[in-house]
Amino acid sequence: MTTDRLVVVTGATGRQGGATARRLLASGRPVRALVRDTTAPAAVSLENAGAELVRGDFDNRSSLPAALEGATALFAVPPVAFGPAGLDVEREFTRGRTLVDAAAAVGVEHVVFTGVATAPGLAAGSEGKKRIEDHLRERIRSVTVLRPVRFMSNYLGSMAIGIDGIVHGVHRHVFPPDEPVQLIAVEDIAEFAALAFDQPERFAGRSLELAGDAPTPAEAVAAISEATGAAIRYERISHAEAVAINPEIAHARERWAAGSRWHADIEALRVIHPGLRTLADWLAESGADLLRKRLLETT
Repeated sequence: MTTDRLVVVTGATGRQGGATARRLLASGRPVRALVRDTTAPAAVSLENAGAELVRGDFDNRSSLPAALEGATALFAVPPVAFGPAGLDVEREFTRGRTLVDAAAAVGVEHVVFTGVATAPGLAAGSEGKKRIEDHLRERIRSVTVLRPVRFMSNYLGSMAIGIDGIVHGVHRHVFPPDEPVQLIAVEDIAEFAALAFDQPERFAGRSLELAGDAPTPAEAVAAISEATGAAIRYERISHAEAVAINPEIAHARERWAAGSRWHADIEALRVIHPGLRTLADWLAESGADLLRKRLLETT
């Protein structure tokens, strides 16, 4: 077990990075949070929790070496990029390559890279993330890849893109209402990251598909309704609605309908991490309170 080595966390003001930084700090490990704005509320909160803040930008190569200097480990959240036509794969890869090259140059020994869950026909989740992962394995000696499915905290979303949040008592998505859909709490992504950093030899070279529960969308909204006291129902968006939102959403709906599914082995994961959260666990722990606040904001 190694708990004294400095870990740099990217995406530290986001969900996965923030949860991981806090989990590492709670265990006494020194954490340096790579942020673009050290005055942002999420960054200040991490600093108050004990993290060292450092400015860094994936689009500014010169900002990264100093941010990574002295660290032996890195938690890397893929630096997603969007352009006028949607996801910009080339820019995403360029950002990821820049981070990986900077980490290799300063001697980072172990990287925990978090991407997205795989499914038939979707190697490593997306083209950009696959290319970053391949480059990472070429440059860094010890790599652990986490592939989480859909976040339980997505229910807290605003539904700004037309799916995933809860608005006016309705949750909308691409999934059939009566088929299981795997979910993961970001806090559990952080737990697996912490395990990988604590036991690098055990987790080096491993890729873990991560999920903690698999309710149907109908079961999920019923659980949310019971936990929050609010009446929530589920609607599956049509193909035409998905196309209108984004062709990539429509493509995801088509793949799901054709049988492409996430495939995390939840029971095997529970052996590694016995505290793996179900949706009910997440709701009881924090999700129900957060959802009540969110639902009040959207009524």
